Amino acid sequence: NVHRGVHTLSQRATDAYEGARARMASFIGAKEAREVVITRGTTEAVNLLANTFGASWGPGDEIIVSEMEHHSNIVPWQMLCEKTGATMKVIPIKNDGTLDIDEYKSMLNPKVKFVFVNHVSNTLGTINPIELIIELAHKNNSQVLIDGAQGAAHLKINLNELNVDYYVASAHKLCGPTGVGFLYGKSELLN
Repeated sequence: NVHRGVHTLSQRATDAYEGARARMASFIGAKEAREVVITRGTTEAVNLLANTFGASWGPGDEIIVSEMEHHSNIVPWQMLCEKTGATMKVIPIKNDGTLDIDEYKSMLNPKVKFVFVNHVSNTLGTINPIELIIELAHKNNSQVLIDGAQGAAHLKINLNELNVDYYVASAHKLCGPTGVGFLYGKSELLN
């Protein structure tokens, strides 16, 4: 096991694990390797965040998701809202397959704790304007999670430059092994 022993095999495993984390951090433009949490995939990363960050939510708190999210990424937020009494709002899709950004702007208010959208839609292929989505959310003091399952595979990303709070993806979308993914989080938020 990594980080569990001082014998040779444990040290080699730890070095390989931390080396992989450092390579992932470099690939996605993280400031430091500790901003990368290795998971079993995108879905686990979303669930991990929903079950930790969202645990303090309550009635009156709001989350915004988009209508084009993958089902497995909406369910954790629905369950969290049922458990905590928070409310989920959904950004609609316009007829041209893009998100209705004007509607998104109207949804932002001091109650919105969190915004979750995908970088690239897995069904429509729409590349969402995440820079604008992040900027507007941060002006509202809301945190942002981007589902990068498709985006990380098809676009060059630099999460430090994007100023995104959290970003998730799976290795198999990047021609890597099945059952591996990551949750990126700004170090001050993960602390």
